[in-house]
Amino acid sequence: MTQPSRRRAGRPPRFWEALAVVVVKPLSRLFVKRKWRGGEHVPREGGLIIAANHLSWSDPVLLSHYLYNTGRWPTILAKAGLFKVRFLGHAVTQLQAIPVHRGSTEATQSLKIAEERLRAGACILFYPEGTITRDPGMWPMAGKTGVARLALATGVPVIPIAHWGAQELLPYGAKKPRLFPRKKFEVIAGPPVDLSQYAGQPMRASILRAATADIMAAITDLLAEIRDEKAPDVPYDPKNGESA
Repeated sequence: MTQPSRRRAGRPPRFWEALAVVVVKPLSRLFVKRKWRGGEHVPREGGLIIAANHLSWSDPVLLSHYLYNTGRWPTILAKAGLFKVRFLGHAVTQLQAIPVHRGSTEATQSLKIAEERLRAGACILFYPEGTITRDPGMWPMAGKTGVARLALATGVPVIPIAHWGAQELLPYGAKKPRLFPRKKFEVIAGPPVDLSQYAGQPMRASILRAATADIMAAITDLLAEIRDEKAPDVPYDPKNGESA
């Protein structure tokens, strides 16, 4: 059997890729004004973790447009229930999304699939916070350790990305997007997070927490640059509803 080229690694069949592009790019251009920076930091080939802040259910689509323009196809983790919806389930499967089973014995399966995809050369978009931020100021929260674990296990680079504006298009909890006037969607990607000090060390909880903190700090610094504001000294901890 013919093996897929590295350039096509992690990408969907060409028909489905073209269909998604035809749908997403015109809508993105119609409803948001773009200010995109840092695309030169996104490697064009090879396994890659994109670690981003999460502000709205709309930002995975908008970030996918940004990443596609850098030459990468973003693999997204989606709720397992979507894969059971008629037609939609087939579409997200063809688009290479990874199902996430929360609160079940299959919860770790998504990370196993993600690791296999990363080793095969895919670009995967992760939200280390695990959900849309609950920080009152909309800064990144304390992250979960799954992304750090994958990065240290595979050795692939982690590119931090911060964005701002998606929350204006579709605020958290809103059922309908606010399409007009057009919203400004600003994105900036940074250089790979330096995790070299953790390489080769046992994946103890303390190591994973420290690596996760470095990843979240890189994202937060980029968001502070976009917002031209000082970020909180410590991230919001959703476990207790206050800064960690």
